[in-house]
Amino acid sequence: MKRDPYPPEQQFETSLAWTSDEPIGLVIDRAEGSYIFLKDGSRVIDLISGIAVSSIGHRHPAVMAAIRRQLDRHLHVMVYGEFVQEEQAGFAADLTAVLPPELCSAYFTMTGTEANEGALKLAKKYTSRTRMVAFSNSYHGDTQGSLSVTGRDVYRKPFLPLLPNVEFLPFDDIAALEAINTDTACVITEPIQGEGGIIVPSARWHQRLRERCTETGALLIFDEIQTGFGRTGSLFAFEQFGVTPDILTLAKAMGGGMPLGAFVSSKEIMGAFRTDPPLSHVTTFGGHPVSCAAARATLSVIQNENLVERAVRIESQIRSHLVHPSIAEIRGKGAMLGMELRDAGLTARVTKRCLKGGVLLGWTLHSDSVVRLAPPLNIEEAVLDEAISVILAALQEN
Repeated sequence: MKRDPYPPEQQFETSLAWTSDEPIGLVIDRAEGSYIFLKDGSRVIDLISGIAVSSIGHRHPAVMAAIRRQLDRHLHVMVYGEFVQEEQAGFAADLTAVLPPELCSAYFTMTGTEANEGALKLAKKYTSRTRMVAFSNSYHGDTQGSLSVTGRDVYRKPFLPLLPNVEFLPFDDIAALEAINTDTACVITEPIQGEGGIIVPSARWHQRLRERCTETGALLIFDEIQTGFGRTGSLFAFEQFGVTPDILTLAKAMGGGMPLGAFVSSKEIMGAFRTDPPLSHVTTFGGHPVSCAAARATLSVIQNENLVERAVRIESQIRSHLVHPSIAEIRGKGAMLGMELRDAGLTARVTKRCLKGGVLLGWTLHSDSVVRLAPPLNIEEAVLDEAISVILAALQEN
């Protein structure tokens, strides 16, 4: 096959579908650890980790070795759940071993939004109910079902009508939880809202949410697609609030840079997909063996390198060193932090200046004044300090 003579920048412009009028447009050569290296020979410190995907850095040696081993064995062999594949079954065992006993059955997908789609279907199938409850400013993905429970009208309205019988409640409002009733199939929430601006609700709100779901028979779904795997200073964010969901959804950091998602529940609840009809939920590429091999290595790295504890130290380092009058607030937990600046204009200028200075930042999707700080959990302290210095210099220019 003859290679296209045009450079990738031109191919990007002419042949690749864009989803914004002004993509960042960095021309990537390679990535390693906490750095992304560009075609022009420069490098940037990655403080967003591919939106919380590369939590153990880019191309961790243990992950690369696991991928190579699996490449030499087999790639795709059959749709999900029909053949016994060592890495897929092994990762299911590894994953459920670090979760509460009731979360003992994992269904693998390719993406986070696909995991949420499966969780919503599972809740409706198991409860034989149709009403779903979600929260304002939430984000659960962009496919039709996930968008239906995403609490931001600017993204929903162009695609209406979406799934019916969805009600949005205010986030972190205990009194509003009384709206959850016996018609409710499920309540879906992020333990910490990510795209909504890095919003941490109270532990009491979490506890009352769990109580209300138990009282009404509604299934509680925690979307830990962004918060999972050590990002917030515990392996999973729900551990910090003293509650356990009925269904847990995961993705992003799980695959160590490879595409992988999952929803996890009890054997009883997950059994609803086996009958009436059988194969109630199927996927072709979910739990791809190469992705599962990468995920097994990733989980081991997080545990063996004590990266959960490292996330706590990252928070302390950022909060103590990143101080400036233009910063209204730094909020969040662990290495999932939001730096709120005084207005959108300043936020745009600072992120552009930082990129020019060699630090990659990003906004949260639902807030134009909150900068996401989500570095790799194994970023070196000196590298993080260097990035903080660039941010402070960018703020000082204003």
